[in-house]
Amino acid sequence: MEKGINGRDFQERRAWSINGFIGLFVILAILIGSVLSIIALASKADAREIGGLTFGIGLIVCILLIISASISFAGLKKLNPNEAYVFTLFGKYYGSLRKEGFYFVNPFVTAINPVTEKSNASSTMLASSAKKAFSSSKTAEEAVDVPMSVSKKLSLKTMTLNNAQQKINDALGNPINIGIVVIWKIVNPEKAVFNVDNFMEFLSIQADSSLRNTVRLYPYDADDSLAETSLRGSSEEIASVIRKEIQEKVNVAGIEVLEARITTLAYAPEIAAAMLQRQQAQAVIDARQKIVEGAVSMVGMALDQLEQERTVQLDEERKAQMVSNLLVVLCGSKDAQPIVNSGTIY
Repeated sequence: MEKGINGRDFQERRAWSINGFIGLFVILAILIGSVLSIIALASKADAREIGGLTFGIGLIVCILLIISASISFAGLKKLNPNEAYVFTLFGKYYGSLRKEGFYFVNPFVTAINPVTEKSNASSTMLASSAKKAFSSSKTAEEAVDVPMSVSKKLSLKTMTLNNAQQKINDALGNPINIGIVVIWKIVNPEKAVFNVDNFMEFLSIQADSSLRNTVRLYPYDADDSLAETSLRGSSEEIASVIRKEIQEKVNVAGIEVLEARITTLAYAPEIAAAMLQRQQAQAVIDARQKIVEGAVSMVGMALDQLEQERTVQLDEERKAQMVSNLLVVLCGSKDAQPIVNSGTIY
């Protein structure tokens, strides 16, 4: 049972089909045979070899065969690799085809693809509106093309969803701009067609929702809180959490999420300048801390080496003066200007 979403667990059922070339040959044979039969009946009727009733019955049969053969052309279907057909027959699930090839199926079945159906409807409405607006201009009317019907095949290939960036508050309430890319594919065409209205819109909405839910749990940077996991420093872990949450929500649509990656991550413009100054200040503090640690270590090493080698005897006051001078030289941000003392410090 999916998290908060119920959907029918459709089991794949292969639709009845035969080799498409055999079906095409049979249809053409019926058409050609019916036409030749009509010609033969007409010639025999002219020669009075058959009666009018026989000719009428034969003509009706031939016409029905021609109509049936013409309708049967709708049953010829071609599938490329990583594509599928989902068929319904008078509103009921009929079956599916996944293997590439040329098939003949029941000509009365209907292939279902909610994405292309919705896009076709939207495009037709836009085209109709445009033609009404420019009905007085023949050039404008000719420029608006009424969209042709799009293929009803479902693609089983690996696809990419790149939603628009979102502004979301992190765990500390800081607004950030973040965007993700989702790598996905359809693994159950029946669920994708029948359990949701439009599986691409459904995936897009669930990706946005999962991203918001995840971002609110973590700070932008680990320095902002005591949390070890952050959006900037733990991108792999965050991506895994987002992918797992999206997958839980889209199982009902027969979709497998292969990967989810953060593509954009930045503070929102209204706080970006302040956060940049904060980061610069933190960087300066960290650098100064390293410099001081190194300077103290160097001063201690210098004093120890002077005492060990007995190069010069220093009392406590001279040691303090030496430490002060060395720290100024080592920790200063500018080059030191030495002053040579020719006398004594006392």
